[in-house]
Amino acid sequence: MSAPPPQAWLNALLALIEALQRGLLWLWHALGLTGDSHGQPAWPWARRVAGETLLIDLGLARQVGLTLCALAVAGLAMASALAWRRRRGVLLAAGALALAAAPWPSTSLLFVPAAPTSFHASPARFSVDTIALGARVYAQHCAGCHGTDGRGEGPLAASLAQWPPTLASPLLARRADGELFWHVLAGMRDRQGRPTMPAFGGQLGDREAWAVIDYMKALSAGSSSAGNWPVPLQLPEMAVRCGDAAPVALSAWRGGQRVRLVAVDSATALPFDDPRFLTVLVTPDGRPPAQVPIFRAGCTAASTQAWQAVAAISGQALAQLAGTQLLADRAGWLRARGTPGQPWSDADLVCVSAPAADAQRAPVADGLTALLLRMDAEPVRFIKGGFIH
Repeated sequence: MSAPPPQAWLNALLALIEALQRGLLWLWHALGLTGDSHGQPAWPWARRVAGETLLIDLGLARQVGLTLCALAVAGLAMASALAWRRRRGVLLAAGALALAAAPWPSTSLLFVPAAPTSFHASPARFSVDTIALGARVYAQHCAGCHGTDGRGEGPLAASLAQWPPTLASPLLARRADGELFWHVLAGMRDRQGRPTMPAFGGQLGDREAWAVIDYMKALSAGSSSAGNWPVPLQLPEMAVRCGDAAPVALSAWRGGQRVRLVAVDSATALPFDDPRFLTVLVTPDGRPPAQVPIFRAGCTAASTQAWQAVAAISGQALAQLAGTQLLADRAGWLRARGTPGQPWSDADLVCVSAPAADAQRAPVADGLTALLLRMDAEPVRFIKGGFIH
């Protein structure tokens, strides 16, 4: 993924801010100070901390980090003053000095408008079934403006007062899922209050709204240029059948191992099994091959929606999907996309870490081995609306 140079402190700061806001929401809900919205606790304030702004404004991020440190020092000084009376004056003075020296950030930069669902999460797992449902919803309600490829160039786009944003950009990754959900159902308006996107709350249920967000993530990956997915994607959930055994969920079957998805049809030779990862065949009808030669991969995605979902993620037409491969790391992030008939190489990476790491890697003759080593050495750390690594 494209991202600023890796900053461990920034990633920790964004994770802390996310945890603090969610903790505050949980407390308010537990105290009965906020109700529910769409089945989850509603964010009761009109604004939230802008993690997406901190991502691109490191100066503001440093101000926030130092201010939080000052608040922690002041809190510790006050607590110590209550327990240590002899030094109460000194401790209170130290706390006051920390607050006075803190580089308090501008609230106009730090906070952005929020929605009641800003911190909502989809109740359904990201899966081939939700992607397929979302594709149908998108085709019916969204493609006219956003385009079939998500680039905002649909047949109705030119007639709108404001051109629709492209989904093939980091914008989608920096938007909280809960806010995307809110905008799908409630619509969007510009600063003058004029509608820029219609509300679909009267036409879609919560399930359909969450599903179209899942499809937009897949579409964003498939519409992006090779080697740079603007939205990091988890391996989609699906049922996997091995031989005559009953289908099991991919998340339970993989057991923390790397996974390779391979699209095959009746004319495609089955790939060899590889001990470095688990291989799942994806077929057009969800049925396993009639015969599996020895040493060939034989576990198959049992869902009939897997073929369409892999096509959307890889950006391939359904008729040209056979031979395409997707490779996921041990944490379940999709990291590389293989081109039919071509050997693996660094060019197949779709989730790329900092360029500075390139100089630290020793050359490896085998392209697939090099990919696996790089995936293990450069794990994905992702905060929604924040840092991608």
